[in-house]
Amino acid sequence: MGMPSSSTSTCQRTPCCCAGSCRHPGERALSAPAWRSLCMHFRHGAPPVINPLGTRFPANATVRPSYNISITLSSAVQNTTFVNVTTPAAGDWFIAAHLPQAAGRIEVKGFSTPCPYMFQADMFVLRLTDMPVLEPGVPMPHTVVSPAKPLHVKVFVPKHAAAMRFQLSSCVTSEQRACTVRVLLGSITLPQSFQRSLTCTGSTNCSLALESPPWEKWLQIMVESLGTANASVSVEMLASFTVCRPGSSSSFLNFISLNQSQPAPHRPGAAGSSALAAAGAPQNASGQRSSSCLQSQPVVREDLDVVSVRYRLLNGPSVPVSSLSPTLLLLNLNTGMDSGGSLVVSLLLNKTSVSLANATVAACVSAASPVLSLNATQNCSTAFSQGYPLSVSTSSAEAMLIVLYPQTDDWFLSLQLLCPRGQGACASAEGRVSVFAYLTPCFNDCGPYGQCSLLRRHGFLYAGCSCKAGWGGWSCTDDSKAQTVGTQNLATLLLTLSNLMFLPAIAVAVYRFYLVEASVYTYTMFFSTFYHACDQPGVAVLCIMDYDTLQYCDFLGSVVSIWVTILCMARLKKILKYVLFVLGTLLIAMSLQLDRRGVWNMMGPCLFALLIMVTAWVHHGAKRRHCYPSSWKRWVFYLLPGITLAFIAISVYAFMETNENYYYTHSIWHVLVACSVAFLLPPRDKHKKPWAWPQKLTCRYQICQNDREELYAVT
Repeated sequence: MGMPSSSTSTCQRTPCCCAGSCRHPGERALSAPAWRSLCMHFRHGAPPVINPLGTRFPANATVRPSYNISITLSSAVQNTTFVNVTTPAAGDWFIAAHLPQAAGRIEVKGFSTPCPYMFQADMFVLRLTDMPVLEPGVPMPHTVVSPAKPLHVKVFVPKHAAAMRFQLSSCVTSEQRACTVRVLLGSITLPQSFQRSLTCTGSTNCSLALESPPWEKWLQIMVESLGTANASVSVEMLASFTVCRPGSSSSFLNFISLNQSQPAPHRPGAAGSSALAAAGAPQNASGQRSSSCLQSQPVVREDLDVVSVRYRLLNGPSVPVSSLSPTLLLLNLNTGMDSGGSLVVSLLLNKTSVSLANATVAACVSAASPVLSLNATQNCSTAFSQGYPLSVSTSSAEAMLIVLYPQTDDWFLSLQLLCPRGQGACASAEGRVSVFAYLTPCFNDCGPYGQCSLLRRHGFLYAGCSCKAGWGGWSCTDDSKAQTVGTQNLATLLLTLSNLMFLPAIAVAVYRFYLVEASVYTYTMFFSTFYHACDQPGVAVLCIMDYDTLQYCDFLGSVVSIWVTILCMARLKKILKYVLFVLGTLLIAMSLQLDRRGVWNMMGPCLFALLIMVTAWVHHGAKRRHCYPSSWKRWVFYLLPGITLAFIAISVYAFMETNENYYYTHSIWHVLVACSVAFLLPPRDKHKKPWAWPQKLTCRYQICQNDREELYAVT
């Protein structure tokens, strides 16, 4: 969502949810129930990088914490929480909300009561109008009316600004007393703010120097009085910039890549910035490395796919790096759709190119403005942000940096050669570093145990990994709970081979002349076996056809098997039984297409078939004037064991399955259901003889007698 350049209020500090429990920072877990807390994360410029499960991030990945709060859900219908931010940074702000981790129990849809939560974010803006503009190099007097009404001004930072100096002087109150004011430079970016503060007392001049201010952005300045409530304060402010002139390169596109001006309306301060650039830059226009403060390299952005960008250096992947001035590369990530992936920067030092053995190439990846003084400060920080440091040397020639969800802005890569005995010792030395930079939706494509997914929420596109086989983490690299290959093979064998328990049921059905039922059981066994072989999360996977087709056939076969078994137990007339078989199968197929995981897809046919069976049994019992089935052996040795197995199977399926025990609890479900079918199938009709396999399969001559011809024979 968009955020204006100004608003009012304070930040609140509340508990944060992490790994399924609510915690204050640095304190023990709270006693609130896990599902009664909602955790929200805020971040400026990019989606927040969150880790609610406490898993590991991939190596070389950098993670900056986001501002987060926890909302305790009460019995009220609505809970409202306000988060107020004073002078927020201009641009896009992102909010992510999540509930704590669930218990992991697999619940049948319809057996449990869903508990939906709706999260709605509203933004209320208090915008400042007619904000005064501070012209660079021009002293400007202003008045702070009262301590309750601070003064807000803004100044435009030109491109290639190496440093900024803010000076406040002539501070006098309306009561002609020594004044005390506080100056805040910059905007708030949660969770930590890089605002610079300056307190001035008396009429003496006070100043603040900023290294590497953000290029081509408005810088907010707030001046507030710390004096009495009714006294106004008059001050004079001055902002000046030291502008760096980039060194020329052999390629003309280098100049265009870094120094091209975007067409825009006239911005106050642009003319003053140009004058300061001419005055503050070195006067040597030859473009030699000794007279410039940075050496820029041409970089071309190549959009490959959605959230997939490759940066190609026109002068080759290898760039020269010296100790006199940093080498600068521009990585453009300001399209508004780049913050949903991962920025990967890889450096490789050519060891033969460094003439000094102990030299190190220091690098810094930063947003909004580059770091131009790597030889002086190696903490990789700019005026209002903290960059990401890298280094390569002859002993460690490779380095990689992964920035998860980089913020929307211009990113810079600064490289400079550092010498252990001082910069003068390697003034003539030069190293060559191969730079590879690209933006990818998911780093390493989530590895072998993950799947990269592009998600769209409210018009914003971002990527995430869906891990399997117990692997976790941002890129599915956390193997702390991963299943071994042996466990994966065992799970596949249990879930597939357990379907072979349908073979006794098929044999019983064929022996008792229930050929249609035997065909249904064979269909169910086949598709259940190959569906579970394709459904495995690990390496032991076999898919003979599309996954969705296998799943549909497995669900259809399971429900139809229950349907035909109960109708077979009802001992209906053949024509009626087969009509119900076909009609029920068609209705079950339709309902599964509408809602494949609905509980009534199984419960509906079961209850209706049971109603038909009970009605038929009552009719048979009333007709015979005794209980049906009449044999106590049938009840004791077949019906009661079959019903018991069926109830145990339903209990395991509905209430005991979890993500961890699925492979053996679901295998138990297969075994119990198949065994119950073998017990519940009724005996064959008395007028049907058993299969006479020797007579059916034996091939021999038989002498047949035609009685009709003998009856009407004339002698």
